[in-house]
Amino acid sequence: MTDSRESHFPEGRRGSKTSSGREPRRSFECGLCGHRLLKWVGRCPECGGWGSVVEAAGEAARPAALRAVVPQVPREPARPIATISAAPAQAKPTNVPEFDRVIGGGLVPGGVVLLAGEPGVGKSTLLLEVAQQWAAANGSPALVISGEESASQVRLRAERIGALHEQLFLATETDLGVVLGHIDAVAPGLLVLDSVQTISVAGADGVVGGVTQVRAVTAALIAAAKERDIATVLVGHATKDGQVAGPRTLEHLVDVVLSFEGDKHSSLRMVRGLKNRFGPADEVGCFEMHEGGISSLPDPSGLFLTRYADAVPGTCVTVAMEGRRALVTEVQALIGAQVAGSPRRTVSGLDSARLAMVLAVLQRRSKVALHDREVFAATVGGIRVIEPAADLGMALAVASAAHELPLAPDLVAIGEVGLTGEVRRVGAVPRRLAEAARLGFRLALVPPACGPAATGAAPPGMRVLEVSDVRTALHCAARASAATSAETRA
Repeated sequence: MTDSRESHFPEGRRGSKTSSGREPRRSFECGLCGHRLLKWVGRCPECGGWGSVVEAAGEAARPAALRAVVPQVPREPARPIATISAAPAQAKPTNVPEFDRVIGGGLVPGGVVLLAGEPGVGKSTLLLEVAQQWAAANGSPALVISGEESASQVRLRAERIGALHEQLFLATETDLGVVLGHIDAVAPGLLVLDSVQTISVAGADGVVGGVTQVRAVTAALIAAAKERDIATVLVGHATKDGQVAGPRTLEHLVDVVLSFEGDKHSSLRMVRGLKNRFGPADEVGCFEMHEGGISSLPDPSGLFLTRYADAVPGTCVTVAMEGRRALVTEVQALIGAQVAGSPRRTVSGLDSARLAMVLAVLQRRSKVALHDREVFAATVGGIRVIEPAADLGMALAVASAAHELPLAPDLVAIGEVGLTGEVRRVGAVPRRLAEAARLGFRLALVPPACGPAATGAAPPGMRVLEVSDVRTALHCAARASAATSAETRA
């Protein structure tokens, strides 16, 4: 009689023994992320997928045998590095300014870019615009391969955003062999594949979108791009926490990894560089989604500010850094009614843990009574600010709302707040101040050793005050507010 317990184990857990009486060494692999384990588990500890762990192939599970490697004659001899031309690797602009900013000035022939983002955030719209601009400006065709939408659906989107050009070619395929056939027929300078998880190859095991299939498809497309000097952009899916979906080896294979971020309820979109072999890996490009498609935002700071006819309590302006870009951002706070028990602390676009810390510091060090009051804090324009440099602006906004005292409209606050109430230094203060001065702010509160004496001259027309703690910052903000009110009355 067969043991009924065998039905509870996945196929492949029980195997035949070797001639020595011992079972062969085995390993298991997650079909979603490629994580390897020594024993079978129901849930992958790396990606959290249920039922995705299967036994790895026999050859991959056993250590590879050592073998002699016979030297071969290289196709090209090694040359002195100074004699090698760098012209073939020069980036070609796509004429989409914010996209070019992130990838280092343009797409490199033979370079492969992986763009990942959540469904519906606008990846296909952005790349259709990039392909149209490439076809119009670089003199070589652009080929878009869609594996998720029909040709007529892509055509309607292209017509809506004005991305129609005679050198822009479109095909809908899900087979890698047919995709390579389209590449041979069109000979494009730019290839956009939307998306890599929808393409399958006959010679690889696994399901479409699985680890083995995605790895094989990506390796083949990279080889074709390098051989034909085709700038290639692969669209990838993103997980719920914003990470690039699929095996981690994809990020090592490609040259550039970009993350496309944005809230579906906001028009703001950001392309963030995570890896870049051709330029800086900490750049951020800003875009705006609208009915006519997507457009670059070379000066996005205006989206994150509100212009008031009269001064309003509970608002303070800070400067956040997104990559190497300084963004002037308004922080708003509202103090609700007194409640019994635990009052609500609600945030939007801010770090809830940092808000709780700032409230505790204000309560303890500055005697601002907030223990029984509801507190709401948010940013303007849909931007998310989680860096510590926004602590001082958050503290001033909360204190302004608690005391019903409007701050000076030309005041900007930058600094990290510690648990003892001190204001700590942050990075890139000169760049932050220059951006704030460009937008008309005339007074800045900064941490100690971040003023003109330490960093050089202040921006023209701006007065910079160093504040050592939160209490000093509140006094300086109150004096600036009183001076502004007196000027208004006069």
